[in-house]
Amino acid sequence: MMIFLVLFLVSLSLGCLSKDDEQGKLDIGVVYRLNLESTMSDKQQNVNTKECPTIVSRTEWNARSPKCNETMKTPVPFVIIHHTHMDRCHDYDHCCAEVRKIQDFHMDVRGWCDIGYTFLVGEDGRVYEGRGWDTIGAHCPWYNHQSIGISIMGDFTTVIPDKIATDTVQALIKCAVERGKLSPDFILYGHRQGRNGTTCPGDALFKEIQSWPHWKPGDHFPPK
Repeated sequence: MMIFLVLFLVSLSLGCLSKDDEQGKLDIGVVYRLNLESTMSDKQQNVNTKECPTIVSRTEWNARSPKCNETMKTPVPFVIIHHTHMDRCHDYDHCCAEVRKIQDFHMDVRGWCDIGYTFLVGEDGRVYEGRGWDTIGAHCPWYNHQSIGISIMGDFTTVIPDKIATDTVQALIKCAVERGKLSPDFILYGHRQGRNGTTCPGDALFKEIQSWPHWKPGDHFPPK
């Protein structure tokens, strides 16, 4: 406050600005105030540690309406990691198109009520809302009612996803805990660990997630 008062008095002692100055310059006090407000805004953003990665809503990616849904009780104890075993995507438009393609496949070919996953992640660093936080999924039969199913778009049998995608998955998991949607002592599995007869999430991605926090080795169908 004292610094602002001194700057204000200095500006008065310098006299009024000319019309040219008014058009091309800002008063010292105004500059100081703007800088102060900008600094405060930056600090407020840094304090907000519960920020989720960008989540593209169903409306934004132009989802079809689900044929049915069932509420899931949260927090849940499990995270199941998948790959879609379809095309990769690296920008917003292509990822939105890919999510729509996956929803069509799940609804029209598989005969499910909706896209199966809770969330999908693109190699553009965005999360795409599937069934969302509070709806039971269709991605891992023993675990649908008690897990968040996250699928990275692409086939990761021989290559791992871009780092931006794996970082986004881990940021989403952290966000889920902070929002009370996932238990703090959750267990993380690859899809193949929770269901027999699948290689999902691909050999390369499965090897990658084994270094992630909360991953537990072994096969777990039914849950143990």
